[in-house]
Amino acid sequence: MSRTTHTHWAPGAPAELLAQLRADPRADTWVPAFEREWAAALEESRRTFSLAGLYEVVQDWQGRLAHAPAFDAFVASGYDDSEAIDMAELRGRRRRR
Repeated sequence: MSRTTHTHWAPGAPAELLAQLRADPRADTWVPAFEREWAAALEESRRTFSLAGLYEVVQDWQGRLAHAPAFDAFVASGYDDSEAIDMAELRGRRRRR
């Protein structure tokens, strides 16, 4: 699905997402990180009159929350991930194309 399709969340989604992040065991690190990313995207939105950055922040954090249980299971399993690919790097490559 294209990152430019912005039909995945309603206007209240950021507040709902923040509530979910606050309830997560990682809240101490995730909430400030989300708030920083949201504030930066909001400022960009004000400058560019584009909501794309805001949608991207919500989608990224929804994905983190959705995949957190699988990540926890992977870490607990002791599997070696030393040859893994940094997903942030892959997303960056895709955006530059």
